[in-house]
Amino acid sequence: MKKTILIPILFVCFSFTLVKDSINPTQYKIFSSKNLKEASVTDIVAEMQNYDVLFFGEEHNDSVAHFLQNEVLKAMYTSFGPNTTLSMEMFESDCQMVVDEYLQGFIREKNFTKEARSWSNYRNYKPMVEFAKEKKLNVIAANAPARYVNMAARNGLSSLNQLSKTAKRFLPPLPYDTATGAYYTKFTDLMSDGRNAGVPSKDTSKAVVAAPAPSMSSMMPKHLIHSQSLWDAGMAYSISNVFKTNKKAKVLQLNGRFHSDQGFGAVAQLKKYNPKLRILIISCFNGESNFPNSLKPEDHKNLGDYIIYTDPTVPRTYKD
Repeated sequence: MKKTILIPILFVCFSFTLVKDSINPTQYKIFSSKNLKEASVTDIVAEMQNYDVLFFGEEHNDSVAHFLQNEVLKAMYTSFGPNTTLSMEMFESDCQMVVDEYLQGFIREKNFTKEARSWSNYRNYKPMVEFAKEKKLNVIAANAPARYVNMAARNGLSSLNQLSKTAKRFLPPLPYDTATGAYYTKFTDLMSDGRNAGVPSKDTSKAVVAAPAPSMSSMMPKHLIHSQSLWDAGMAYSISNVFKTNKKAKVLQLNGRFHSDQGFGAVAQLKKYNPKLRILIISCFNGESNFPNSLKPEDHKNLGDYIIYTDPTVPRTYKD
């Protein structure tokens, strides 16, 4: 049964379900793609000693993924202290000042979540933001503003040239690279296929993302690749800027896994902005119904350096 594809342009409402306060280690399995052996959060963070950026590709309503992201962040802080930086698709670049004001304790959470236009499932990311606030870590509002992503979707990349200098400060340098090759094919297949990201396909070129946001009903299909590429380039450029002020930074980037699986999307864009950065990729998604007996990391090893399967019986954090 086909489901509507969601692209983050205009937020929609969701029916939230209760999420467990803690996750049992039996509810996820981590595999290293290098040797197809089981691994742990400790293993991932240990490998980060030799890397600069860790992309954690999630399905946005996966409660196990959010638990593990928090565990990774805490472990990175233990290893790397104040060099640990949290970068998030879930906040847009023009809200960076609001994010900073909240982290510094200047404004209330109520003002923060409203004025930073937090996602409707912000409660899933709140523990990480609060941890960063407590430990005085930087949090990067990495995403390009949705209004400009929508603009690119409707009118194409070149339409962004009409924006003021002030507006362009919140975007990657124009013109940004538009996806081509295998990523372009993957994206167009997604658009034509109409599937949701809930279940990974054995054809990993068609593993897709779910997003707690926008309908694409008003977009012009021929420009969708421009909006997708702006989304990717915006996050990549935000990450690259971190290293302009802190060359020792260790960045944990959170995003829907379509943006980082197979080293496509934001990963590829980041390599263009800073080819010297060393990047690790996690791809995290629900295992099949007979989890964990059905796991076949060899089928998904090209998605990232680490593959995390989560128990599909654990309640999702929202139902779309």
